[in-house]
Amino acid sequence: MTTDTQPTATQATVTGPSDTPPAAKDRWPVELRLKEGRRTLEVTFDDGLKGALPAELLRVYSPSAEVQGHGSGPKLLVLGKEAVQIQSIDRVGTYAVRLVFDDGHETGFYTWAFLADFAETVDDKRAEYTKEKATA
Repeated sequence: MTTDTQPTATQATVTGPSDTPPAAKDRWPVELRLKEGRRTLEVTFDDGLKGALPAELLRVYSPSAEVQGHGSGPKLLVLGKEAVQIQSIDRVGTYAVRLVFDDGHETGFYTWAFLADFAETVDDKRAEYTKEKATA
């Protein structure tokens, strides 16, 4: 996530992969940027992978225990987040970011692997979530 300016709430900077464990070196983010009124997180990785990740989907698929289920608990279907915005992007060590949403949710750590997978499967996730909402 390199930029020419100091990081703000809409962008963040990450140093290169040399300070991260070997397993995380496969994909390294070079930029994270909030777009479309803070409703889309654009992510670019060093291998060219790019994704436009909707805040709504990032919120409802949050890797937090609250959403994914505590222990063996069931995954929570989160509804009513169509207008959710990302307030800030906070770096977590060298492996993740914490997204702070305007609905108060801030407990998920979005690892580089999670974000890369999300970028690759965002259309599938959107279709899955649309189907889950329709049957809720």
